[in-house]
Amino acid sequence: MNDLNFSGKRVLVVGGSSGIGNGIARGFLARGAEVHIWGTRAQPSDYSAEEGSDLEGLYYAQVNVADFDALSAYTPPFDSLDVLVQSQGFVCYKQAEYEKKGWDDVMDININSVMHTATKFKAMLSTAKGSIVIVSSVSGMQANIGNPAYAASKAAAISLTKTLGQAWARDGIRVNGLAPGLVPTKLTAITTQNEQRAEAVLRSIPLRRMGTPEEMAGAAMFLASSLASYVQGHTLIADGGLTL
Repeated sequence: MNDLNFSGKRVLVVGGSSGIGNGIARGFLARGAEVHIWGTRAQPSDYSAEEGSDLEGLYYAQVNVADFDALSAYTPPFDSLDVLVQSQGFVCYKQAEYEKKGWDDVMDININSVMHTATKFKAMLSTAKGSIVIVSSVSGMQANIGNPAYAASKAAAISLTKTLGQAWARDGIRVNGLAPGLVPTKLTAITTQNEQRAEAVLRSIPLRRMGTPEEMAGAAMFLASSLASYVQGHTLIADGGLTL
């Protein structure tokens, strides 16, 4: 038996249009799943390979998870769900997160929408005895002087993973998390595309390299698979040793 065979399973990856989320979506697709993704743009053609997006074979829907009324009203094109991956993410630079708007914008996407989306699909996941994977960040485990909202929201996501893991176990839902380190995406371009900044971070990573969306996909699929059937409320760190 192949424990990473998701044939016959339906997966939704929120934020699956680019970056880590897209890597996770493609990982599940390659292993037989029917994969739906949510993004913010009107149609799949609005994304490009240069941005780290490959939407071929994925079912796309435009859903603004920060618009909670719209999220609540949205009717998905399916009536069952086996895996929910929450990989939505937002960050503000230039000290903008110290202002109310920046703080609120980051919190709405990075933590408030995570709870609302999980609740929206709780019944489907319970029926399927399914799994939730909440993508947080190692920033939720340490200080981030330039991005207080990002760090706080990711710390909250780690805590929410524990709480839902405890609360929803009785409903047959496994809830776990994934905390990536430095992975080249649109959100991290300010570092990964700056040679000096990138070199400084790489010196603090024992493996001396950045991670990839494909590697994050491996971790996410493990958490959603039967291989992790006794793992609950845990956030798996995948950072090349950065937090050591």
